[in-house]
Amino acid sequence: MSKDPKSLLKIAVVDDADFSRKTVVEILEKNDFEVVGQAGNAEDAIGMISSTKANLFLIDVVMPNISGMELAKKLSEVSNRPITIIMMSSLDLENIIIESISNGAIDFIAKPFDADTLIKSVTKVANDMLKETL
Repeated sequence: MSKDPKSLLKIAVVDDADFSRKTVVEILEKNDFEVVGQAGNAEDAIGMISSTKANLFLIDVVMPNISGMELAKKLSEVSNRPITIIMMSSLDLENIIIESISNGAIDFIAKPFDADTLIKSVTKVANDMLKETL
C-alpha cells in the first residue's frame, strides 16, 4: 500500500487579508490537505514554527510590519526542520517572483488564483516530499 503524499504535509497559511487566508484554508481542507495553522501577520507565523509541525508555509508577499519576503528568510533561519515556502501575491511582477524564489520559495502563485492552481502547486510539493522519502 503506497503512502498518500497529502499526509506528509502540515500546512500553515499566512495572509493579513482574512478573506483570502480563509479562502485558501477552505480550498486546502476541501481537498483533504491538513492545515495546522493560520496567521494574519509575520510575528504569529514565526511563532507557528515552535507551536505547530508546519512544513509548508503559504505566505502572502505584502503584509504590514514584516513583509512576506522577510518572513520567508526568517522562517528558514529559525526553523529546526526543513520547511517549504510558496509565496502568493496580487503583485505578479517579474521582480517579485524572482525575489520570492531567491528568498527560498519553491513556487509563486499570482492572486487571484483558482482552486486548481493552488491545489496543483501544493500537490507538487507533496509529491516531491514523497519522492524524498522513498
